[in-house]
Amino acid sequence: MLTRIGNVLWFIFGGAVMGLAWWLVGLLALVSVVGIPWARACFVIGEFTFFPFGKEAVSRRSLGRPDIGTGFWGFVGNVIWFVVAGFWLALGHVVAALANFITVIGIPFGIQHLKLAGLALAPIGLTVVAKR
Repeated sequence: MLTRIGNVLWFIFGGAVMGLAWWLVGLLALVSVVGIPWARACFVIGEFTFFPFGKEAVSRRSLGRPDIGTGFWGFVGNVIWFVVAGFWLALGHVVAALANFITVIGIPFGIQHLKLAGLALAPIGLTVVAKR
């Protein structure tokens, strides 16, 4: 119940804007065939950004599902991602975090934005799962 309330408040106070930013970047990545893997990641993380409480991003390798995104090519993908879009999405999350830190009630939301900023810097090789 608390997770649901947190997600609704989150969505109203910044989650919707940043989730839409992730989806916009995903749409831009779809313009080129090369950007399709990043686009898919943007849509998944955008949905996570809309309602993050009760979920977390973890390495697929730690789940026992290593793939091309968890090795050298994942590193290369993260470098490309950082240069093209990751920095800007992370900056948006940091600005939103600072805005949330103004009030005591917004501190948990600001912390969540900082976690999402870290995810925005290097999302390749991660997956979103329910918290245990």
